[in-house]
Amino acid sequence: MNKSLPQMATSEFDITLPSIRLVQKWIKEKATVEFKLMTGDLIIGKVFWQDHTCISVIDANNEQFTIWKQAIAYSKPQTEVVTERSLVPMEEGKAKMANIDS
Repeated sequence: MNKSLPQMATSEFDITLPSIRLVQKWIKEKATVEFKLMTGDLIIGKVFWQDHTCISVIDANNEQFTIWKQAIAYSKPQTEVVTERSLVPMEEGKAKMANIDS
């Protein structure tokens, strides 16, 4: 009697998923990304690689972290702070820059 071992279930890396494509975009653009973990820890760095279970991040000190995707509460790319300004009409048909900082 020849019994074969059961085959291990494999998880395919599905590149059609929006979350996978987003992380791939971050890798390509070398974006700095913020990862908030379920433990409350915050890891900020550039995504080096991903597979179906983990994401590898390199921080500003060139330290590499491997994060289990299940441990991530949220992730978001860091962006530069932009101050918005708008035009406010003045008398006599002229406009001035509104100061939203005050």
